[in-house]
Amino acid sequence: MIAVKLQHCFAGLALDVAFSAPTPGTTVLFGPSGAGKSSVVMAVAGLLRPQAGRVEVDGTLLADSARNLFLPPERRRVGLVFQEARLFPHLSVAGNLRYGQRRAPAGPIDFDEVVGLLGIGGLLSRRPHTLSGGERQRVAIGRALLAQPLLLLLDEPLASLDGPRKAEILPFLVRLKTALALPVVYVTHALDELFYLADTVVLIEAGRVLAAGPLLELSARADLPLLAGRDEAGAVLAARVASHDSGRRLTRLECEGLALWLPLLTASPGSLLRLRIPAREVILARAAPEAVSVHNVLAGRVRAVHDDPERHVALVEVVAGRAALLARVTSDAVERLRLAPGEPVLALIKSISVDVLPG
Repeated sequence: MIAVKLQHCFAGLALDVAFSAPTPGTTVLFGPSGAGKSSVVMAVAGLLRPQAGRVEVDGTLLADSARNLFLPPERRRVGLVFQEARLFPHLSVAGNLRYGQRRAPAGPIDFDEVVGLLGIGGLLSRRPHTLSGGERQRVAIGRALLAQPLLLLLDEPLASLDGPRKAEILPFLVRLKTALALPVVYVTHALDELFYLADTVVLIEAGRVLAAGPLLELSARADLPLLAGRDEAGAVLAARVASHDSGRRLTRLECEGLALWLPLLTASPGSLLRLRIPAREVILARAAPEAVSVHNVLAGRVRAVHDDPERHVALVEVVAGRAALLARVTSDAVERLRLAPGEPVLALIKSISVDVLPG
């Protein structure tokens, strides 16, 4: 368990943050620039001494102002990666990796394992200036891991990368969190990174925690503008590959008591996946259409309706099986379909509109 409680006053920002998250897993601090996310990371790492606070990771107390306890950064066993890779230019990739390893106590994280997980085996003899931005960040993450941390902190590590480089490195981060089972705190204001990586989400705005909890719960709440107010808003669901129908070129997924059909996937039966269903792609209906191209027609009930009068739309929370979905519809549709909490409704989801992410 990670437990953080911090209070600190900056010029223009009063930080008052408290949250806890299970470990192992990835806790994503999400919010706009200037919200105080990086300050939380600096305090956890020991680079900022808060005026009041307490930081505990898996039973190890890193700081407690009530006891005047504040472990220095070098004693915290915390790996930290910034936006910029900050590699040593005079060392090769292998030299940078070994730098962190030489100064670390013995631990379970192996050099060859890290090199394999991050896909940097072909880079070991090269110098940092010859690497792409994505390659440099992978090396920086590897160096932090080989220091045998008890906790890995990633402060917007993809913020300086373009779209293709981000797409290159995200799968490696997913592999790391599943293979090494390390607790990770990850800072971002990018929704795609949140959907890919988060197990627990902490929404921070103006130095305060607006909400904290499992991604699967918070992503389906329409009352959280930091998530639901964006065009990319949508529910995230955990799913398992049930079977493939090669004749129809479809894959059947089991998801929170529901069966979903998607275009044929390469994942083996039993594989765990993460699905994102964009709110703008969910169609609501009162009765099932007789003939329709949509493969997924899910019976559910309205949980809540949140109106957005400025945009003349509404976000509707729908519970189907054990899953919660979001649907963005017009205000007129809310009136015509008489959508209200407790009312039965059908959610129509095109199979090609579902984003499939690694489990």
